[in-house]
Amino acid sequence: MSDASGVRAGRGRDRDAEGRARSARPRDGLGRPLPYGAQGVARQPEGVVRGPEDTVTEAQALLDAGKPFHAHEVFEDAWKTGPEEERALWRGLAQLAVGLTHAARGNVTGGARLLRRGAEAVEGWATRTGRARPYGLEVAELAAWARELAAVVERNAVAVDARARAPRLRGKQP
Repeated sequence: MSDASGVRAGRGRDRDAEGRARSARPRDGLGRPLPYGAQGVARQPEGVVRGPEDTVTEAQALLDAGKPFHAHEVFEDAWKTGPEEERALWRGLAQLAVGLTHAARGNVTGGARLLRRGAEAVEGWATRTGRARPYGLEVAELAAWARELAAVVERNAVAVDARARAPRLRGKQP
């Protein structure tokens, strides 16, 4: 059995056309694998090179749709393809998105840990570079959002609604 991407399901690990391990299982909106043959959510294409403004815009749309796992993949592309001096920023943003993913999946410990790690990463990057609002990102607000959500997740020990808890990357908007 293979899907449209050429990934084979069945015996052994799924592989892409180049032979790299690549899961063919469909995934839900939070990136959790579903059984083969189930209807999943379309995946984000990997390795897309976007400009920083497009990265932020696309990630925000995914966060607003309750898809932080997919937003994490957009940030991961920026982290891997962007300029070296910005990689720590994009990696920190990816950690924030995957922290929200884990919190929405009910992973209290992992969610809180990644939210705090992401907050430290983006704040540290902003401090080192002197750029508090790169590409319109409100770094201080994002870090505060992440720490507050980490505390809520730990206190309540229940899954959060990813859409309702999505951050505003460019700050509070009317």
